[in-house]
Amino acid sequence: MVRLYNLHPFGSQRVVPCEREPARFCCGRDVLFVVKSSRTVSFSLTSTAAFFEGDYLVTIEEKSKATFLRAYVNWRCMSAGSSRVCVRMVGHKMEESYSETLKEQMSIVEMPLSDPPLCISCCPVSGDLLVGCKNKLVVFCLKYLVINQNLTVLDFERSLILHIDNLIPAEVAFCARHIAVTTELDVLILKLELVQQSADRTEQCAQSISTLEKPVDGGVKDEGPSTLTSQLELDEFIICQKPVELLGEESKLCEVPVTLESTELPTEDTKRFQVRYLLFRRFTPDQSPFGFCEDTKLHSLQLLPVFRTGSPVAAHEETENENELLSLFCFFSLPHVGYLYSVGKLVELISTYQYSEKSEQAVLTPQFLHVITSEKLQCFTVRCSAAAARDEDPYIDTTVKACPPVTLDVCTLRMQLFIGPRAICHFKNHIILLTKADTEDITERRKPTRRMLSRKADSIKSRTNSESEPGWNLYIINTVSTIQLYREMVDYSRTYENVKTESCIHLLSEAHLLVRAAIMYPSFLKSDEKEELLTAFRESCAFLGDCYSRFDTKDYHLALPYYRMSGLSMTEVLKRLVSEGDEIQTYERGLVFYLTHSLNEDLNEELSKESANKVLQIFCAADPGQLPHILCSPCMTNACPLTAVKYLQKVEKMMPSVVLTLTKAFMALKMGDLTMYEHEMDSYKETVLACGFIGQPKLLRQRKEGIVIPTEFAVYLKEMQPGLLVAATVALHENSKIELEEADTFFKMLCSNSENTVPQLLVDFWEALLVVCSQEEILQELLLRLTSQYVWRISTQELPETKPLKTTEDLINSCSHFGLIFPWVTSIMSLSSPSDKGYHEDISKLQSLLCSQSIDITSVLPVLEPLTEAGNVGLAIRVLCRTRLGKYEEAIEQLLEKCPDVAVTYAQHELKDDSRAVWWNKLLPELCKRARLTGNDCPVLISSLKETLSVVAMELELRDFLSLLPEDGTAAFFLPHLLQCSQRKLLT
Repeated sequence: MVRLYNLHPFGSQRVVPCEREPARFCCGRDVLFVVKSSRTVSFSLTSTAAFFEGDYLVTIEEKSKATFLRAYVNWRCMSAGSSRVCVRMVGHKMEESYSETLKEQMSIVEMPLSDPPLCISCCPVSGDLLVGCKNKLVVFCLKYLVINQNLTVLDFERSLILHIDNLIPAEVAFCARHIAVTTELDVLILKLELVQQSADRTEQCAQSISTLEKPVDGGVKDEGPSTLTSQLELDEFIICQKPVELLGEESKLCEVPVTLESTELPTEDTKRFQVRYLLFRRFTPDQSPFGFCEDTKLHSLQLLPVFRTGSPVAAHEETENENELLSLFCFFSLPHVGYLYSVGKLVELISTYQYSEKSEQAVLTPQFLHVITSEKLQCFTVRCSAAAARDEDPYIDTTVKACPPVTLDVCTLRMQLFIGPRAICHFKNHIILLTKADTEDITERRKPTRRMLSRKADSIKSRTNSESEPGWNLYIINTVSTIQLYREMVDYSRTYENVKTESCIHLLSEAHLLVRAAIMYPSFLKSDEKEELLTAFRESCAFLGDCYSRFDTKDYHLALPYYRMSGLSMTEVLKRLVSEGDEIQTYERGLVFYLTHSLNEDLNEELSKESANKVLQIFCAADPGQLPHILCSPCMTNACPLTAVKYLQKVEKMMPSVVLTLTKAFMALKMGDLTMYEHEMDSYKETVLACGFIGQPKLLRQRKEGIVIPTEFAVYLKEMQPGLLVAATVALHENSKIELEEADTFFKMLCSNSENTVPQLLVDFWEALLVVCSQEEILQELLLRLTSQYVWRISTQELPETKPLKTTEDLINSCSHFGLIFPWVTSIMSLSSPSDKGYHEDISKLQSLLCSQSIDITSVLPVLEPLTEAGNVGLAIRVLCRTRLGKYEEAIEQLLEKCPDVAVTYAQHELKDDSRAVWWNKLLPELCKRARLTGNDCPVLISSLKETLSVVAMELELRDFLSLLPEDGTAAFFLPHLLQCSQRKLLT
C-alpha cells in the first residue's frame, strides 16, 4: 500500500540551459560535472558532498572506435584557469622534478584494461573504483602517494579481478567491499571478505569461490530456481526463465560462478579475499499493459551506506573506517516497480515501490527515493533509517526506546510536474534533473529510453540530431530543510487527528523517520541544525506518544517508549492528555499503560496533589485493580489519602486482597486514623500480612535517586510491630524483592544508624533470615555477619539499643544453624566473672553458632581474634575453634592450662571414635606430669587424673595400660585402676 500526500519536499530551483544534449552528468564533492561530447564544464555549487569520487572524475571515453578508462585528478587547477595537463599510466613512478609540477596541473590517469569497460562505480567509503567489463569486474584501489612533505598524489592500483562467466554487466555499484551488478533482468550482490593469511606464502593468488552447487527444493521464493543458462533467442520465440529470489546463504545456489584473481604484487601486507553471496534475483519480461517486453529492463542500481550516528564517512588514509559503517542498502528498479533491500547484517527486502507510470530513472538518498517518469519527479519515503536504527541498537523495540517499523507503508510525498525529465542525480540537499523541453514523437518515446547515467559504451553516443536539438535544461533543485519538511508533516497530520487515526500515526512516523535519518547523517555533529534536529526528534516522540495514548490502537504500548524518548515528565504528559474538569473523559489503554509503568518505576518525580488525584480518577475509571499499586509509588506522595481510601473502598467490594488492605492501612496512617489502621491490620493474621508485602514492596520501602527510603508504614511498624516488619522483609528477600545489601541500607536508615553501626533490628533480620535461608552463599554471609556483630558487642561491651526479638533458646529451637551449646562450654562459662553476665545473650548466640556444623570456622577465625584473650569467654572460643579444626591436643593443653577441671568433661564429649587415642596419648601423660609438679596442692588435677585413669583402664589392654603409668608414681594410687583393668579382662 502506498499512501499519497501532497507535501513540499522541493524548494527553490536554478535552471541551467544546455546548447545540446549532455552525454553525461554527475556530482562531485562540490561541483556538477556536465560532459558534452568533447569537453567538460563545471558548475560550482555552494553545498558540499562527502564522496571520495569528488576528488577525482572517472570517465569511460570513446575515441576512434577505442574505449578508454580515465581518471581526472587535480582537475580543480583546470577550473581555476590553469591549462597545464599531464597524462600518466596507473602505477607510473613519478620523478621528483616531474612530481613537483603536479601541484599546479591536472593529471589524466590512464587505466588500461584487457576488455572494454562497460560501467563504473566509486566506493563512497574508500574511494576505490569498480569497473564492469564483459564477464569480469575489476577493482582499482585508491592510493595516496606521499611524494614529499608538501605533496600527496592520488593514484590507483589494479588489485583484484572477479571473473563471472556469462555476465555482461549493465550497471555496477561498489561500497565498503560490497559489489552489486545488474544485467538486463538479473541482480547479483556479493561481498568481498578478508581471509586469514596462510603461513605458506606459496599459495596461489587465484582463488575459486563458487562451488557450482545444484539448487535444492525449498531454497527459492516464489516459483523456485531454474537452470540459469543464457537466454536463447530463436527465430520465432524467446525462452524466458522463471523468476528467482535467493537471499543470504541460499544465493550461492544461483550457479553464477565467481573466481577471484589477485593482481597485486605479493607482499607481507597483501590482502586475501573470498566472496560471499548475499542476493541473487532474476526477473522476467514485463507482460503488463504498461509496456512492451523489450522495455522491461533493470535500471538505477545503487548501494547506499548509512553510518553510525554522527560518525564521519571516512578519512584520507588507506585504511577504511569500516567500524563506522552501520548499514548498507541496495536499490534497483524495473520500469514500474522499485526494490529496496537491506544487505547489512541481514539480507531482506525492505520496501517495494509501485510507480503510477513507467519510470525513467531513480535515485536513493538516506531520506527519500526520487523517481522520474516521462512527466513527473516523484518523491517517496524510504525505510533506511528504521532499519539502520535497529542495526545500531538491536534492543530498540523495548519499553525504553522505539522506532517506527521497517514494514511501515511507503508513501509518496510529492508528484511534481516537469516537462520531459530524462535523467536525475543527487547530492546532499540538491536534486539535479535533466529535461527535454520540446515534445517528442510518440513512437520515439515508446522506444527504450537511454539512461543518462549508464556506463555502457553504446549509451555514451549522442543522438545524431542532438547537436542541433534545443530545449535541454539542467534543473538544480534545492530540497527543503529537514526541519521545514518535518513541520509541514506535523501540521498535515493534524488534519487526520479526529478522522483517520492510522493516517495520523503514519504521517507522524514519517516525520520521526525523517528526523532520525538526518541525525544519522555523517555531518550531523557539525550541522547548524543539530539542536533543532534533536528538539524535533524529541517533539516527534511526544507526538507519537500522544497518538498511542489517545487513540485505540493495537500498538498502544508504544506510548511508553515514545514518551520516554521525548523527555517529558508525567506532569507534562498529563497536561497534554487530560482535560481539566472533564469528569466523563474516557482514557485509552495507551495512557493507562504509560502511567502504570511509569508509576511502578522509581522515578524522581512527585506529582502535585491535583495531578496525583487526577491519576487516581483515571485508574478508578480505567483499571481499578491497579489502584493499590499506583498509590504506593513515590510519585503519588501528594495524593489525597481520604480520596484514595474512597476509591479503595470501591475496589474492595469488587476485588478484596491483602495488598489492598495494607494500602488502606497505609492511607490511614497518613491521615492519622489509628482506629482505621488497627481495624485493617486486624483483618488478617500476621503471617498473612507479612506475605502480603510481597505483592507490593513499596508499602515498606521506596527508592529515590537510587537510594532506598523507608516509608511511614515501615517507621510505624518499627515502633509498634517490629516482628511483623522483620518477617515482611524476610519474605521480600526470599521472593527476590529486596537484596541483602538493600535490606542493610533499609534497616540502617529506618533506625537512623550510621553506615558503620548495625542496629539490633538488622541483627534480628539476619537471625530470622538464617532460619529460612537455603542458598549456601548467602547462608555463609549471614553467619559471618552475625558472628562479627556478636564479637563486636562482646568486645566493646556495647548493649543492643532494642531488645532482641529472639533469644538463644528461640533460635536453637527454630534454626538448625544454631546448635546446642556443649556441656564443657557451659562449664567454662559457669566460672565467668559477673561482668560477662550483661552480654550473656550475645555470648551464648556466638557459642551456639560455633557449636553448629553450619559455620565455616576458617572464615570466622579473623573475626574472633578480638575475643581470644577475653577471660573464660575467650578460652571457650579458642577451644571451640581448636575443636572444630580437629586440633584436640591443643584444646586439651589450653584447658589444662586455664581450666583443668573442665578437661575431662571436654574429653568425654569430644574424644570419640578416631580421636579416642588422645585420652592416653595426650590427656593422661599431661595430667600425670602436672600432678607430679603440683603434688596434692591441686585436687582438681588429682580428681581429673582419677577419672582419666578409669576411662583408660576400660579402653586398653593391661600390658598397654601398665606401659603408660609413670615409674615414679605411688602404687597405691594406680592399683585400683590396674585391678579394674585386669578384672575387665577376666570378665571378657
